[in-house]
Amino acid sequence: MTTSVAGLDLPALRAWFAAHVPGAGELDAELIAGGRSNLTYRLTDGRATWVLRRPPLGGLTPSAHDMAREYRVVAALRDSGVPVAGAVALCEDPDVIGAPFAVVEHVSGRVVRTRAELDALTDAEVRRCAFALVDVLARLHAVDPAAVGLAGFGRPEGYLVRQVRRWHDQWTRVATRPLSDVDALHARLAAACPPESGASIVHGDFRIDNAILDGGDAGVVRALVDWEMATLGDPLADLGLHLAYADPAFDPVLGGSAASTSPRLPAADEVVARYAAASGRDVSGIAFHLALGYFKAAVIAEGIHARHVAGRTVGEGFDTVGAAVAPLAAAGLAAARAVDSATGSSDPAC
Repeated sequence: MTTSVAGLDLPALRAWFAAHVPGAGELDAELIAGGRSNLTYRLTDGRATWVLRRPPLGGLTPSAHDMAREYRVVAALRDSGVPVAGAVALCEDPDVIGAPFAVVEHVSGRVVRTRAELDALTDAEVRRCAFALVDVLARLHAVDPAAVGLAGFGRPEGYLVRQVRRWHDQWTRVATRPLSDVDALHARLAAACPPESGASIVHGDFRIDNAILDGGDAGVVRALVDWEMATLGDPLADLGLHLAYADPAFDPVLGGSAASTSPRLPAADEVVARYAAASGRDVSGIAFHLALGYFKAAVIAEGIHARHVAGRTVGEGFDTVGAAVAPLAAAGLAAARAVDSATGSSDPAC
């Protein structure tokens, strides 16, 4: 039986589980590879299997690691038609294992993290998978927050302004080096921030490896996972970040071969068209959201890099993440300039 797992106090967890999860036996735990933010573990008592999520060690951006928030949205979406893992239990007491944590049901299936894993699929399967993801995203954005008990889950009004401000604030917390492109990108986003295109439940970190696909049919999404940044906001922010994750500049964040950046996936214009058709939403303002997506991805990558430099990451593959930050910021700046060109706005740097 396992006696030690980084980031878990197993004896304390076993005692808590016995008290809060009826019928659970003696637990074993293992870290699930692939996490770059919250730590994710597989738990089993030999009969049943669960997944536990907790904040990273020494997290520098506490608002991005709210376990209660993640648990609440998963619990709310259970019967919504959006595929999620079933909520099991939440512990908000940091004294149990050293941090708050959430437990959900284990969902069997495949997670496609790397290009090699994507290349195990045929071209037809890749397209079905990509479009199934977009369809699920549109389905999420169609859920009425009030109908699932999430009316107060966020403030859609002013969401984009707050996002620009929030991610710049996160940058000031985690930055390990000055990057002029980050500052320039922030200035452009702040100057060109449009009104919200709508209001919906926003996943906040939507990409192919944050979905569990059916083991026998990659065109079926069995669960969306990693809801730590979910809120109520502009649905196009999810789409813009999804497109930013498709840029090869994101590769170093997942060790140099991220599935989300594969050229075998449909091109950005196809993804946007599929989302527009599935959601019925006006996507004409997607350029701003793409630039915002790059900004967010760059800051997330720097936060992971900062934890790695400080020796606070658990697992392998973190040594390449810092190399993604500057290219992501540069790509975001290029996208923001395209927004300026489309709107006729003046250059903030001039």
